[in-house]
Amino acid sequence: MSPSPDIPANLDELAAACGDSLPLPVRHEDGTVFAAPWQAHAFAMAVQLHERGLFTWPEWAAALTAEIRAAQAARDHDDGSTYYQHWLGALEKLVIAKQVGTPGQIHQLEHAWEAAAERTPHGQPIQLQPEDLLLN
Repeated sequence: MSPSPDIPANLDELAAACGDSLPLPVRHEDGTVFAAPWQAHAFAMAVQLHERGLFTWPEWAAALTAEIRAAQAARDHDDGSTYYQHWLGALEKLVIAKQVGTPGQIHQLEHAWEAAAERTPHGQPIQLQPEDLLLN
């Protein structure tokens, strides 16, 4: 089955389709974009939440900048290896600030994903079960 013609096949096509409207990830020297699957998920969550109107790109840029500056003030190595940790931190703060979720719910989801990852065979997609999503 071939991909839909409406869906970009790779990062270059996505960049061409989006122009300056999407904060695209940095491509590493070896051609990879994400060092781990969770980074791609965090990136995709930010894109989806923006598309659903939770925040604007300028709001996102301000949140990510604040997160990175706070990490630098706390002596982050600032070598790029923690970039997606900052990305996720900014995303969590925006979700809380916009009252879409609470810190407790985010914490529960974190543990649900960890449990799902532990029970998932290597190479298989991680899937949450309905019982994983029973949030207080």
